[in-house]
Amino acid sequence: MLKVLVLCTGNSCRSILGEALINQLGGNRFQAFSAGSHPVGKVNAHALATLKRHGIPADGYSSQSWDEFDEHNIDIAITVCDNAAGETCPAYLKDVIRAHWGLPDPAHLAGSAEVIEAAFDETYSALEKRIRQMLALPVETMSRLELTKALNNIGAETF
Repeated sequence: MLKVLVLCTGNSCRSILGEALINQLGGNRFQAFSAGSHPVGKVNAHALATLKRHGIPADGYSSQSWDEFDEHNIDIAITVCDNAAGETCPAYLKDVIRAHWGLPDPAHLAGSAEVIEAAFDETYSALEKRIRQMLALPVETMSRLELTKALNNIGAETF
């Protein structure tokens, strides 16, 4: 089972959604966690509501530092912050396979409840598509270089 750490600066929205989706869809091939370089300390309520809307359990998530994963032997680190928006994206320093799947942060969006819900659903949908593409890869037989390239190619696609 490959251990995946989904990283973002605050670890309150996108990384939480990624963790939940990988664990929901990954079966016995992947185990996911999420963390941040500067965690905000609480999970965004809209992220939890998004999980519930899509039938994924929303309990047990927390906003935590990547320092807590020093001893977890992480295989893959996926950053989900949006560099194009000027957001500082963490660079996990362990010897892991790294990929970047930048997405805009729905937590900073202002507007009606419908607008915010739509933004979270769009983020969820983009992550789900990327994760399904990752799950379709023959990761067990790929070299580190092949897997790194494939995961980064997934992140470069627009949805």
